[in-house]
Amino acid sequence: MASNRLVCRECHRVNDADAETCEACGSSSLTEDWAGYVVISHPEESEIAREMQVDEPGAYALKVR
Repeated sequence: MASNRLVCRECHRVNDADAETCEACGSSSLTEDWAGYVVISHPEESEIAREMQVDEPGAYALKVR
């Protein structure tokens, strides 16, 4: 993933750099200030997804400022 991607401050979903709103939750609160990410492909089977409260597959930032 490129570091110029934007992350939603609400759901931590990684979005394209030219996104104006989050593709997952629709929030317009996007930031470039984030660190680390995890790709969750089967959230229903993932302990990490449960801990992060993620129920949709995708890439999520671990730390968002």
